[in-house]
Order: sequence, then C-alpha cells, then structure tokens
Amino acid sequence: MDNISSNLSEALILLAIGMITVFLILALVVVSGNILIKIVNKYAPEPSKKLTRASRSATGTAPEVVAAITAVVETVTAGQGRIESIKKVEH
Repeated sequence: MDNISSNLSEALILLAIGMITVFLILALVVVSGNILIKIVNKYAPEPSKKLTRASRSATGTAPEVVAAITAVVETVTAGQGRIESIKKVEH
C-alpha cells in the first residue's frame, strides 16, 4: 500500500511540474508576441494609401459607383442587404 501511495504522489508531482512548465512557456510566448507587435507597430507603421479621384477600389470600380450601388442596396433592402462583390457583366 505504501508503494502505491509513493508512486501516486510522485506522479502528481510530475504532473504539476509539467503543467506549470507548459503554462510558463505559453505565457512567455504570449508576452513576447505582444512585445514584438508593439515594437513593430511603433517603428514600422503601415503606410497610408492616398486615394485620388481617378483611383479605383479593390474591385476595380470607381468609388463614386460603389457609393451609388451601396446607397441603392441600402434603400431597397431597408438596411438589411449587404454587398459582397461587384462584378462587371459582359454582354
């Protein structure tokens, strides 16, 4: 009986040491990742894009056209509609 108790206590100690080790390593990864993100955001900010009147959005459609289509969808669907993509249909 004493042998089983000794083995059980040794197993629980190893379990606790393993869990604490994993927790500390994961905490170190999270903290170092957050520090890296802050450093990168401080010294290498994302460049801002300047839009001109003749520029086109990611869909290749002029911003004025996108605004008009958005307004129409908003009006027709009473705010329930959503535009997922805009594609030009060839005849």
